Amino acid sequence: MTTTLGTLEELHHAASAGTGLDDFGNPDYREAMQVLMESYIHDAGLTEAGVQRIRAMLGTVLETRLRLRQAYTRWPKAADVAIRRPLFVTGLPRTGTTALHRLLCLDPAHQGLEHWLTEAPQPRPPKSSWADNPDHQRMQQFLDAHHEAKPEMKGIHFMSPDMVEECWRAERLSMRSIAFQNTAHLPTYSDWLAARDMAPAYGAHREMLRMIGLDDLDRRWVLKSPSHLFGLDALMATYPDALVIQTHRHPRTIVASVSSLNHSASAGTSTVFTADVVGRDCLDLWARGAETFRAARQKYDSAQFADVYYEDFVADAPGVVEAIYRQFGLPSSREVHAGVAASHEQSKADERRPVHHYSLSDFGLTESEVDAKFAGYVDEYFSATAAH
Repeated sequence: MTTTLGTLEELHHAASAGTGLDDFGNPDYREAMQVLMESYIHDAGLTEAGVQRIRAMLGTVLETRLRLRQAYTRWPKAADVAIRRPLFVTGLPRTGTTALHRLLCLDPAHQGLEHWLTEAPQPRPPKSSWADNPDHQRMQQFLDAHHEAKPEMKGIHFMSPDMVEECWRAERLSMRSIAFQNTAHLPTYSDWLAARDMAPAYGAHREMLRMIGLDDLDRRWVLKSPSHLFGLDALMATYPDALVIQTHRHPRTIVASVSSLNHSASAGTSTVFTADVVGRDCLDLWARGAETFRAARQKYDSAQFADVYYEDFVADAPGVVEAIYRQFGLPSSREVHAGVAASHEQSKADERRPVHHYSLSDFGLTESEVDAKFAGYVDEYFSATAAH
């Protein structure tokens, strides 16, 4: 099928031409990619700028697939790497997942997915060499341009090549990821994905972790993404001994916040992804995510889960981190505690500090609509009888 994005084959050819590689790995992602592309064209109302951005994004995903397959050719022993007791941070977006994830990754015994390596997967090189690495330099140039074009995003979700980022960047190699829905109106793809097994997404996730962590086998993986709300069964099938932290904040606040984030991130790319559509899509998507996770979580050992409330985290982030260590029986130290406390204080003052203003009414929503959609979740975690 020919579209303004080009055909599936044209995008593959462009990725091969740009990298000099031609092994995309298992072709099981192609159906998902075709559905996604058709939804972008028929549903998303892409502007010329939107077409360019989506084409570039899809090209990046394909190029990353190529680079990951090349890495496995060079380091085949990565396929045998065991990932033990990985720690996952998930929850509704804008609930403190990013800040908590970054604090947990300060522990030298832990490792996360550094942003630049998610697009250039390879065994993690010594940090002293990163600045001279062409892949790292390429990511730095991209983020510099991004921050120059959208300076407001620094205060909403700050990014740098060295920082650990969300692991949907690994999942999207399967073309099965709710991340695509955050910056475009994609009802056809959304309905298709909701009816599909997420196992391929976690297969791609594990492949990336094994490669990047090949030289850090003794360090625990700490991952983070709100997208895990939709894939707990596949996550636990892939990582049966996973430890999962669920963060909580009242949906009235988070729906407005994530709507603002998505609206800013997608500005200029669509004629239909207006504020009201953004708000409605966010409300429907994350209400489904909260309920999907709530139902799935009941199947698994409660000892593998911990809950963190946003208000508690803001009031005492180091204390929350220590409580997580105690609950899961993870070794800690005074040095780790001091590092967490220092980094948390610094984050309030430097360019990582949150600067973000939003309201439900900006996106055509009311508190009563949010309460109705999240009734089960709110009743369990925010009612007067909740354990918190």
